[in-house]
Amino acid sequence: MRNLKERLAHRKINYSKLSEYGFKKHQDGWIYEKDLKNKSFKVEISVKDSEITTQVKDTKSKEEYILVDLKTTLGEYASKIKAAYEDVIADFFANCTDEDVFKQEQTKAIIKYIKEKYQADLEFLWANLPDAAIWRYAPNQKWYGLLMVITGDKLGLDSTQKYEVLNLRYAKDQVAEVIDYEHIFPAYHMNKRSWLTIKLDGTLELATILKLVDNSYNLVVNKVTSVFIKES
Repeated sequence: MRNLKERLAHRKINYSKLSEYGFKKHQDGWIYEKDLKNKSFKVEISVKDSEITTQVKDTKSKEEYILVDLKTTLGEYASKIKAAYEDVIADFFANCTDEDVFKQEQTKAIIKYIKEKYQADLEFLWANLPDAAIWRYAPNQKWYGLLMVITGDKLGLDSTQKYEVLNLRYAKDQVAEVIDYEHIFPAYHMNKRSWLTIKLDGTLELATILKLVDNSYNLVVNKVTSVFIKES
C-alpha cells in the first residue's frame, strides 16, 4: 500500500469532485475502485483525513499485488500492471486535486484579484520548480507576474526563512525609487532594471500591491509607461 501524502505538498484534495469521479462514501472516508488488466486486478484509492492511500489487489485472491510498489526492475507483465496503476493515480490527481502551492492569505488574494480582473490563471511551467508560477498576457506572451517561494537570503536578508514573493514589472531604470529592502526588493531571478520583488508576508498593504500588479500588467499591454507613484 502506498501513502501519497508527499504528493499533497503542493496540492489539496477537492472533496466536491470525489463523488462525480466515482468515489463512494466508506465509513469516515471515501473509496474508489477501478479494474485493470481484464479485471484481473483492481486499484483502490482511499481518501481519509486529508490523506490518500492506494493499492492494487488481485481480484481472485483478494491479496494486495505488491510488485507495483517495488523499486527493482520488473518483468513485462508486472511492468504493464504498474504502468496502468500509475496512470490511474495520475488521473486521480489531475481530476480530484487542485494546486495548493501558495498558502499566504495575501498571496491568495492576489491570485483571486488577477483571476477576476484579467481572467488569468497561474501557469506552472517547470516540473522541477513546483513552487514557481507565472502570469502572462496572452496576445504577446509577455510575463507580468511571477510567484515563487524562496528563502530570505535570496533577498539579501539574514535569514533562511521561506517567503512567498511576487515579481512584477516596473518602469525601466526607475525601480530604485520604490525599493525599501523591507517590503520591496531588487528583483530576484529577473532583470533588476525593470522588475522588482515584493515579500508577501502581510506587512505591505494589499491595496498597494494590487496597484503594482495593475502597473505591471499595463506595462506588458503597452497601456501606460508612467511609473507607479507611492502614496504619502
